Amino acid sequence: MRALWPQFDRMQEKTVQTPDAHDSAKPLEAQLAEAQAKLTEMREQHRDATLRALADAENARKRFQAEAAAAQKFALERFAESLLPVADSLEAALDNVQASPDALRDGVQLTLRQLSAAFHKVHVAPIAPVPGERFDPHRHQAMAAVEADSEPNTIVAVMQKGYLLHDRVLRPALVTVAKAVEKEGASPISGTESD
Repeated sequence: MRALWPQFDRMQEKTVQTPDAHDSAKPLEAQLAEAQAKLTEMREQHRDATLRALADAENARKRFQAEAAAAQKFALERFAESLLPVADSLEAALDNVQASPDALRDGVQLTLRQLSAAFHKVHVAPIAPVPGERFDPHRHQAMAAVEADSEPNTIVAVMQKGYLLHDRVLRPALVTVAKAVEKEGASPISGTESD
């Protein structure tokens, strides 16, 4: 039976040359100098690419800052433009000293409609609770609590409307709130009648 193992005694030694065989003829110092030159060149390319990337990032940051500053500076431009007719109407009313009370009232109503339209454009909405509505501490501010026949913690009267900007409260509505009617002879602490 023949062995499956290769026969090493019949093998011949071959010289294998690497593609850089001509480099082996160069002295080691020359090869080292060449490798260091390539390394230096690659480092410079990497440094230049890094500096370019940093400069691009800095330019982008400055551009975004300038855009944000402009947006902040002119954010109210649309709102201010919508208020100009309101200012014009108020000035016209003050200039017309001969106006009748009815004409002044009509002018004020027109001016209020202009102001309401300007508020609507920028999503400013009134908070106008009605008596009997449940008190909401997020949208209402209780200025007083009075004994009333209505259910406790409900609004009895509105002193001043509030306003929302989108869903954020600009100013809460100032309200009077109902509190429970105390019975005569009852202890305010325990709520039971005293003997």
